[in-house]
Amino acid sequence: MKNLVKIPYLIVFLFLFHSLSYSQSELKIRLDALLADSMFQSTVASVNVYDLTAKSPLYQNQIKLLLKPASNMKVITTAAGLCFLGPDYKFQTLMYHTGSITDSVCTGDLYLEGRGDPDFGLLDLDTLLQSVKLLGIKEVKGNIYADVSYMDSLFWGKGWMWDDDPSTDAPYLSPLNINSNTVTVSIAPGLPGNAPIVSTIPESGYFKIKNKSYTVAGDSSTFRWDRDWLNRKNDIVLSGNLPMKSPLIANEINVYDPARYFLTLFKEKLERAGIIVLGGIDTSRVPKDAKLIYIFSRPFSQVIVNLNKTSDNLSAEMTLRAMAYKYFGKPATPENGIKMVDSLITLSGLNYKDYRIVDGSGVSHYNLVSSELLLNVLKYIYNFRPELYGILYNSFPVAGVDGSLDYRMRNTEASNNLHAKTGTLSGISSLSGYVTAKNRHVLAFSAIIQNYVGSSSRAVKILDEIGRILAESGQGASE
Repeated sequence: MKNLVKIPYLIVFLFLFHSLSYSQSELKIRLDALLADSMFQSTVASVNVYDLTAKSPLYQNQIKLLLKPASNMKVITTAAGLCFLGPDYKFQTLMYHTGSITDSVCTGDLYLEGRGDPDFGLLDLDTLLQSVKLLGIKEVKGNIYADVSYMDSLFWGKGWMWDDDPSTDAPYLSPLNINSNTVTVSIAPGLPGNAPIVSTIPESGYFKIKNKSYTVAGDSSTFRWDRDWLNRKNDIVLSGNLPMKSPLIANEINVYDPARYFLTLFKEKLERAGIIVLGGIDTSRVPKDAKLIYIFSRPFSQVIVNLNKTSDNLSAEMTLRAMAYKYFGKPATPENGIKMVDSLITLSGLNYKDYRIVDGSGVSHYNLVSSELLLNVLKYIYNFRPELYGILYNSFPVAGVDGSLDYRMRNTEASNNLHAKTGTLSGISSLSGYVTAKNRHVLAFSAIIQNYVGSSSRAVKILDEIGRILAESGQGASE
């Protein structure tokens, strides 16, 4: 009688095993066929897929291969940030004054101490302005100083490419960041024979316009413009001829020396509000006797969204240095931040010595990780830090909906389903994250394609096809 009772359970088990095996076999066939593309005769691919619901690997292809992650490095950095900073960690900007405030006059100096807020914007300057106004200050006798002792003086990460300057993908790093350390330059044709019309957002005396160009009536263009990045200057240099019928040019570029940029914009804002500043701007540590005026705070739970959705390199590097500051103090260095990343790698079950990590954003070509590592980090957050999983999951771009996946995988099962971090460097494309299969199983996956020449479009198409296949998988399998 006992044996008869066991038979139905055995049948159910065999049916579920058969369904799961069939689904997994079909997945393997489809992914194998995709990776048989002629592209991979000269290009390498690493693909790793794991069923978090069933707790079983679904697909593995060269998962231990060391490759450059590009911005998939941000998966590891933000996961480490959630674990070791916590979502409530505050990126702070502090303002102080020295001397006394008598008859609306500050007899000393103003100090701004930056602690790495990557998202401090132009509107946030209004908050600092209001705090000065609340003290009744209408004149500052001294200077405005930036305290930049929070982190080391290296303005770029190891292995960043010098010729990426002045791209916003290579932001200058500083404890005091403003407007993502960028400026938008707009150029419009003038009248024939006159110089083109140049403006910046924000408007500021921090930028010198050196306009040696002319508007011409013809169609032939020899026009060029750039920031004088070779000489580490913020001069906007224009030359050549710009046809009168040319469309408006509006490009965003990085800004050298963000701390002075911050101070300049703040001083200009004070003066526009009628507050006189008799001194200049410079860098100096906050004196011990300085009086705190205001603390501006931004939680990591807010920073991580912009970081992952838009793949913001500045935010990733500031997150790395925040971990260094919290656990090792000033000056925050990338090396100390990477020690915390190494701790996460250990927690995920792997040996950090098997990888090379030099920055938090993935801009560096020195980074070497594997799809095994990326997947293990995703698994660790899902399985062992469920209180953080939702924050990480929701910070990733959503296929066909927002961020760097806005226009990808639309009208597929992955659309509004797959949450993943994109990655792109020259010759490298990557995609890692989570997707829900047809049987409602949550899958973690990581895919890296490296060493192709030319456009990334073919690699991106293959990555998107992987996402679509995973979202369609599990049909007919057990729930």
